[in-house]
Amino acid sequence: MRLSSHRLTAALAFIFVSSLAASEPSPVVVCYPGGPVSEDDANKAMSAMLGVVEKVGGWPSHTFSSAFSSDVEGCKTLLKEKQPAFAITSLGIFLDQRQSLHLEPIVQPRMRGASTEQFHLVAVKGHFGSLDEVKGKQVGGTVFEEAEFIRRIVFAGKLDPQKDFSLKPSKQAIRALRALDKGELDAVLLNGQQFAALASLPLTHELDSVFTSAPIPLMGLVANQEASSNEDRTRFAKALSDMCKDPDGKKLCELFAIDAFVPASQAAIQPAIGLWDRGR
Repeated sequence: MRLSSHRLTAALAFIFVSSLAASEPSPVVVCYPGGPVSEDDANKAMSAMLGVVEKVGGWPSHTFSSAFSSDVEGCKTLLKEKQPAFAITSLGIFLDQRQSLHLEPIVQPRMRGASTEQFHLVAVKGHFGSLDEVKGKQVGGTVFEEAEFIRRIVFAGKLDPQKDFSLKPSKQAIRALRALDKGELDAVLLNGQQFAALASLPLTHELDSVFTSAPIPLMGLVANQEASSNEDRTRFAKALSDMCKDPDGKKLCELFAIDAFVPASQAAIQPAIGLWDRGR
């Protein structure tokens, strides 16, 4: 009888612990390498976004929680420790962790009518006639946190920024551009969103692009194929796709300059995977 009591107690304890674990929010890891956003601000924004996703997707409140990092190594640690079913990552993080974490792109953002972007190396107009002329010069920007991504994808393996430039990374693109305008930098590498905002900045000198990358896919939601079911992936993708149509979701989409979330284009992402793998 005593043995049965012990077994019953153990069984009840197991059920209790299991129910607590089941009630904990599922983590969604968010990676924004090189960004100026603080962890607190990012998690507040993501909490609002996930709240809309839960509402649109029919999940109970607090089904999901966010874990944010603007540091590449910090992001890799979060992905390894939390083993999330879903994550919102940069293309570089996806490519680097794709095989080890069984990642599959699910949804991409569409911004300014496209789900791709181009990177631009800008300098004061007339200072450089070619990319080769920038070698050895001081180059700034926020994007160098992902140095391998810049080498393998943005420059397609033809140039290694860490070896060919004197890098001056910055947390804010505007600071790098002001330094360029003052002559403290020779060039700045901008992503698509930063380049689109260039025309609105009050700079003394006119800038032009010394180099423009090929179109590069924007990355959004990825899923761990081993930690999520096909049903989960389809449901989350639909919730994100419907988010910008929701009144609250529309405000968030406008805040982040997102037109819509669309199904990930495997055809657009595959060339980037090829470039990444060839650059190993």
